[in-house]
Amino acid sequence: MVVQQYRDGGGARAVRALAVAGVIAVTAGCFGGDGGSGAGDGSGRRSVTAGRPVDLLGQAADVLVEAGGAETRTSMESAAGGTRVTIRGQGVYDFRRQMGRLKVVLPEDTAGADGHRPITELLAPGALYMKNRGAGVPDDKWVRIDTTTLKDGNLLTGGVTDPMAAAELLRGAADVSYAGESELAGVTVHHYRGVADLGRAARAASPQSRGALGAAAKGFSKDAVPFDAYLDEDGRLRKIRHRFTFSSEGPEVSVVSTLLLYGFGLPVTVTLPDEDAIYTGEIRQG
Repeated sequence: MVVQQYRDGGGARAVRALAVAGVIAVTAGCFGGDGGSGAGDGSGRRSVTAGRPVDLLGQAADVLVEAGGAETRTSMESAAGGTRVTIRGQGVYDFRRQMGRLKVVLPEDTAGADGHRPITELLAPGALYMKNRGAGVPDDKWVRIDTTTLKDGNLLTGGVTDPMAAAELLRGAADVSYAGESELAGVTVHHYRGVADLGRAARAASPQSRGALGAAAKGFSKDAVPFDAYLDEDGRLRKIRHRFTFSSEGPEVSVVSTLLLYGFGLPVTVTLPDEDAIYTGEIRQG
């Protein structure tokens, strides 16, 4: 899918390949400042000023599972050969079931003269479902992708990094440094910088995420993924930015994926499509 096209093609084609996957518009300001928060106050909340930063980040996925559902906004920006494309998304995610629903919108300059309706994406353990995918897929049909077969483990293919996969990547964190405290959307957060190792993250991931991250560990040309992570005072991940870089025969391709989480505790219902709603025909390649 996307990663394969990054490696095999030139920069502009790689950018188009990522853009075809889609995601919804969010202004850069929606991601707010780079924040921080205080320690626990004796109420049973985790302290994000105590303990080693690498341990706090390694627990981030578990803390999100405890939190349950959340709203999410995403941004994925690719740059190659002087061409830059930003894809954005918005939706909800249930960290306990590892299932989510997002609306994904192509940038106007890549959606074609007639534009493109928002792509609906359903995320589930080991699977990505896409509706309004285009490329010859009927409007009433879904495309189902086995994420354990993707060379990027669905970190990039849908134009949205799966929220649980983004958090699980932090299990492979190393070289972590504390970058300070600030405010994000009215919430005090702590900012950490580091590098995640895909192989280490895959080995430490939950069973539901292990297959996809294992595929990414084998498929990416570089195991090291630099990141910026922001935890609130309860140790919940509020914002995470990963920087993926690919080497290809053409210009080097850089992809920055940003995930924003808020509205924790939100009830999330995701219903997967029936088998007769899944498209099994050929998908045109752009």
